[in-house]
Amino acid sequence: MSDTKPPSPVKRLWGGRFTDETDALVQAFNASVAVDQALAFDDIEGSIAHATMLKETGILAVEEAEAIINGLTTIREEIARGAFTWRTELEDVHMNIEQALIERIGPVGGKLHTARSRNDQVATDFRLWLRRESQELSALLTRLRKVLVAVAEQHLMVIMPGYTHLQVAQPVLFAHHLLAYYEMFSRDQERLQDSIKRLNVSPLGAGALAGVTFPIDRHRTSALLGFDRPADNSLDAVSDRDFALEFLSITSIAMLHLSRLSEELILWSSQEFGFITLPDAYTTGSSIMPQKKNPDVCELVRGKTGRVYGQLLALLTVMKGLPLTYHKDLQEDKEGVMDAALTLKISLQLYADLLPKITVHAERTYQAAGRAYSNATDLADYLTKKGLPFREAHEAVGKLVAVAIKEGKELQELELATLRQVSPLFDRYVYEALSLEQVVNARNSYGGTAPAQVRQQLQRAKEALAL
Repeated sequence: MSDTKPPSPVKRLWGGRFTDETDALVQAFNASVAVDQALAFDDIEGSIAHATMLKETGILAVEEAEAIINGLTTIREEIARGAFTWRTELEDVHMNIEQALIERIGPVGGKLHTARSRNDQVATDFRLWLRRESQELSALLTRLRKVLVAVAEQHLMVIMPGYTHLQVAQPVLFAHHLLAYYEMFSRDQERLQDSIKRLNVSPLGAGALAGVTFPIDRHRTSALLGFDRPADNSLDAVSDRDFALEFLSITSIAMLHLSRLSEELILWSSQEFGFITLPDAYTTGSSIMPQKKNPDVCELVRGKTGRVYGQLLALLTVMKGLPLTYHKDLQEDKEGVMDAALTLKISLQLYADLLPKITVHAERTYQAAGRAYSNATDLADYLTKKGLPFREAHEAVGKLVAVAIKEGKELQELELATLRQVSPLFDRYVYEALSLEQVVNARNSYGGTAPAQVRQQLQRAKEALAL
């Protein structure tokens, strides 16, 4: 309940030329306050900056501007403690706050809207909100990257199978695998930080579309709100939603990376793989099968990725046919962005909490890495280093794989005589090249899976994260 006097009957702030009341269903359909009240603090911040500028330029008297700023401060405090009454008939966050201001300080509250429109106002609010969300998401990405580095370092020498086509390909270090996700999330954070440069431009003062007739100072309001500069073109300022589309693209890619990680954790925790055990706190059971331990968090992150994709496609579709400048269609810009931001935020928090608590079964991963002839490439490389063209070496080892399959053996279990039937270049030292440890150690090229290279990757990551 509000501790202020009951709200007076609503007078539409745009209703001067209208004689009929708005249809009730139209009023409900038209309203966005249920969504955009999330912008309330940003709206008040923008209004205080606008009132400050109007005072400094002499467009408002000092006492008028101070009354407005004091009134807005009071309203912000009411909203913060949940004492503000939101009214659907006032359509949106902007008109709710402006009407409340007029009710609290009288007609002078109506002067706040001098030299601005809801068009530049909402664009400013949205950018302020999204800038803050982007910074919070960037911090969460930093945290997840730190977790990946820590978990990788903890399991540095664990060997696991690397896959292509979901078939065992070559052995890799578990740490190397995790650091691939570190790289993905690093790019996500870079994209997010880079997008802030294009986001951090102030539309305030662009008016409805063409600028305003008052001698305002747009550079001043831009500076007061922490923007880098005011938008250069008033038409673009009120109609641009590229920043929202870019954000949704970035969140979609980040969710894609989380979804790929989710899929692997789901596979690895299955009985068939058995590479890891997920912590109980991030799994659930079955209502009928007592033995079940379901990876619900991973599955939900994987599922919600499609939801974020949908928000990107929805806004692209909203924007694709809009001529300049503002249209009511643009009211549909915020809900999807807010949902995507929250979905990514929760997903990043969950994974930063979950990953340090997984149990890695190193013996199982080692056994899996040693199956399916994952050292076959090293056998071909052995011949190549002896001077045989790689394509001929590849064919020779393919024949040996066929022999091993027929005899039910691994390549390292074949007798030297059998190897030499395919190529006389094989000698007794070949077996040293076929152990899993040597196969991993041999891949010492920059960025490879050899322990020395993975340690360098970890060191570079620590330096980037200032660890």
